[in-house]
Amino acid sequence: MQDKAAFTPPNMWLAVLALSLATFMQVLDSTIANVALPTIAGNLGVSADQGTWVITSFAVCNAIALPLTGWFTRRFGQLKLFIGSVVMFTLTSFLCGFAHSMTELIFFRALQGFFAGPMFPMCQTLLLVIFPSSKRSMALALLSMVTVVAPIVGPITGGWITDNYSWPWIFYINVPIGIFASIVVWTQLRAREETTTHAPIDYIGIALLVLGVGLLQVVLDKGNDLDWFASSHIIIMSVISAVSLVSFVMWELGERHPIVNLRLFKDRNFAIGTLSLTLGYAAFFAINIILPQWLQTQMGYTAIWAGLAAAPMGVLPLIMTPIIGRYATKFDLRILASLSFLTMGASCLIRAQFNTDVDFRTIAEVQLFMGIGVAFFFMPITTIVLSNLNGAEVAEGSGLATFFRVLGGSFASSLTTWIWSRREVFHHANLTESVSNYNPAAVDYLDKMGGATQQHMAFIDKTIEQQAYMMSTIDYFWILGWGFMALIIVIWFARPPFVRSGAPSAPSAGH
Repeated sequence: MQDKAAFTPPNMWLAVLALSLATFMQVLDSTIANVALPTIAGNLGVSADQGTWVITSFAVCNAIALPLTGWFTRRFGQLKLFIGSVVMFTLTSFLCGFAHSMTELIFFRALQGFFAGPMFPMCQTLLLVIFPSSKRSMALALLSMVTVVAPIVGPITGGWITDNYSWPWIFYINVPIGIFASIVVWTQLRAREETTTHAPIDYIGIALLVLGVGLLQVVLDKGNDLDWFASSHIIIMSVISAVSLVSFVMWELGERHPIVNLRLFKDRNFAIGTLSLTLGYAAFFAINIILPQWLQTQMGYTAIWAGLAAAPMGVLPLIMTPIIGRYATKFDLRILASLSFLTMGASCLIRAQFNTDVDFRTIAEVQLFMGIGVAFFFMPITTIVLSNLNGAEVAEGSGLATFFRVLGGSFASSLTTWIWSRREVFHHANLTESVSNYNPAAVDYLDKMGGATQQHMAFIDKTIEQQAYMMSTIDYFWILGWGFMALIIVIWFARPPFVRSGAPSAPSAGH
């Protein structure tokens, strides 16, 4: 029998291109629709709040599908699962663009999110399979580049397509990419043998997972809109989600054929690596949320210019990826991960020195500097995560780690908006106290403006609001900066060696 772990496709780089394009398309789609939401809601005749379900429905079903990747792999095999996911993702992308009502769009986005779930873990697993063991760090570095670049390109591309064409085209562009990727990957890898198993279906585990993760994702997506626990809906969903998730963990640990292999967390490197990946990505994601939001709402940037200010972050990862992939295994990967956290933390602390006079160039230069940290982030940590996993565990571990990474991004999204607005209220109240008849500086400033007219007071209030948001932004970057520094300590609890990434000698599917 052919050694499945040592399989080489007829054209290695064509296979790599197709796998990377499919993953790029999937990661891109998680952000590309965001900037088009106002246009979509307007064209389909619904409110902006209803339009956000386009994002929520995708996120909920994506979060549900990710932990199931391991079971799908055992049942259908890695290649069939990947091809099936790409084909169905492509079909649902077309249906999203073809939707004539918000109900249809939300339904198809939910399906699109579900089929998107296994694509990233399967791409990661297949890349580890087709690359020789000595070059697997290159495979992970390549995938990390895709993971970094796609979220940057997404909003810019989405805005450009929406402005110059129409919103359905943000979904239609997936069709030719999906067709190309599925045909090429199938023709290149179909000769590879796989073993599948038909274990009993854990229906109770699936039900608890869907209920717990689904409601948790809705709470995270809708919490800010509904004022969190001031809403009875959020309270009810949170309680049901918490009970479901606790029950799910207890059930899975005692189940003979679990739908999600939580026993992987017994492995020290997987547990530490997943924790570092989740928290590091959450902080990284928070930067990508708060920076464009601050630039657009307080600094007068358009969506395109805010995207361009953030874009330099992807430049150095593009240049450094081949070098890191080639030489990373010659170093202790904990050093590379520490360098990543140190650089990204330092970039946040530099941003904490910003003021409202900061220019485009300075913002872009800090983003460029942070790119060094981003380049060293995904590959070393992913290698640590997978270092002790064998065979089917690689797909299970990849799916589970990706799930927690995505969940970390969801928490970051909700908490960033909440903390940012709360700190603005706090600073606004403190600054407003200084504008009174008892403050000579305030009185003198108003006199120079021509007195305390309604127009002048409105101008001052707007200035205070801008400064309050600036101070809130500074606060949050301080939190993120020291959070990254703390992760340097966490990653050193991982235990070398890490060179066994993906267990080269192991079979690729359940046995």
